[in-house]
Amino acid sequence: MEHYDLIVIGSGPAGRAAAIQAAKLQRRVLVIERNPRMGGVSVHTGTIPSKTLRETVMNLSGWRERSFYGRSYRAKQEIKASDLKERLHKTLDHEVDIMEHQFTRNHVESMTGDAHFIGMNEIEVDVSGDENCHLTADKFLIATGTHTYRPDYIPFNKTTVVDGDDLLEMDKIPRSLIVIGAGVIGVEYATMFSALDVRVTLVEPRPTFLDFIDKTLIAEFTQQIRTNGVDLRLGSAVEKVEDKGSFVEISMANGRHVRAEMLLFAAGRMGSTQSLNLDAVGLKTDKRGRLDVNRKTYQTDVPHIYAAGDVIGHPSLASTSLQQGRIASCHALEIPTLPESPWFPYGVYSVPEMSTVGMSEEEVNELSIPYEVGVARFSETSRGHIMGLDRGMLKMLVSLKTRRLLGVQIVGEGATELIHIAQAVLNLKGTVDYFVENTFNYPTLAEAYKVAGLDAFNRMPIPDEFKVSPKKK
Repeated sequence: MEHYDLIVIGSGPAGRAAAIQAAKLQRRVLVIERNPRMGGVSVHTGTIPSKTLRETVMNLSGWRERSFYGRSYRAKQEIKASDLKERLHKTLDHEVDIMEHQFTRNHVESMTGDAHFIGMNEIEVDVSGDENCHLTADKFLIATGTHTYRPDYIPFNKTTVVDGDDLLEMDKIPRSLIVIGAGVIGVEYATMFSALDVRVTLVEPRPTFLDFIDKTLIAEFTQQIRTNGVDLRLGSAVEKVEDKGSFVEISMANGRHVRAEMLLFAAGRMGSTQSLNLDAVGLKTDKRGRLDVNRKTYQTDVPHIYAAGDVIGHPSLASTSLQQGRIASCHALEIPTLPESPWFPYGVYSVPEMSTVGMSEEEVNELSIPYEVGVARFSETSRGHIMGLDRGMLKMLVSLKTRRLLGVQIVGEGATELIHIAQAVLNLKGTVDYFVENTFNYPTLAEAYKVAGLDAFNRMPIPDEFKVSPKKK
């Protein structure tokens, strides 16, 4: 029976980072993946596919050039589903190739099969058919991720009523689309298809959406997507979904009905833990199949079993999963590591993009922190004019007492890239003075930081070191 220092179940961002970290520490590590190809949900149906799809849509539709050439402008006049999938498959193949190369270079062993616990330090892997093998390890990391939530009242058929996984295999682009669920996934897909001039209705039972984002940013975003053609319907539950053959119809609690060629259900995900036989090691999950862990070490209630990534719930980002996997691996192998930074960026790859780091204005108010706000519009920057950006904004929150940066929210082109400047300043405990004193490349969108910094700075009390002493007579 083979024995390992660490067995990782799942090859998504958390599993990959943990395995490579363990291998670099000269430990024997095995990654078990139930699907034929490595990469997990992130590579095959989640992060990479959705972002690749977005980039393809933006390029082929000519979206970025429409402010110059009009809304009728297209880089490609007739865009087909095959155009979207061609780039998607090339990108996924490249991602898998890179991962397999990383595993080979670092001597990470891998196995395809369905793993489940049969003892505290032993698992069984169903490799193929009736074949199986038993493996033991000192430590385990569960990084099995999540799968789409598919309630019984939704008549999924993989063509006109689909979830996020089915959508990637669509045969044609619909003329109209209903999206149920205004979470990150629902908002991203709704706005992508709207950029393709698909008539989109985005339905969310709650009266608000994306509540972790600053309300000012959401208000700006809502105005933009409605202008772009998204029919946003908040505050009414979906009571019935009917597949009528040539169209799909939903009935809402407020009495309204919506019809479309296709329906995408994007209201939630479930932890992929059902087949792990966690009872054998005394572990329980919540009602969504997620595991509870110590958020500093990523240990479960069973000390030698760790969990990281989407399977532990919030924040469920590929970026944080990578970090969690590395930290879990180091702790499991008793190697000191630096603590995680409390500030990490959120990115929503919608059209337009949104990204935030630090506190929202609502959080600052809840903590009763005296603050000032600085705002910059992309249209106020020269780079914004050059790029034809008539929308987009950066909002900065600054402490009046310490002058330290508290948070930054960005909506518009390049938001997910620009946010890292704020992340660095925030984690280094920088102040608004950084943005005022330093020179930014001109013309750039990053110059919006200086505009917003000056906007806040000019409303704040002048610090003593900036005051000019009166001349003596």
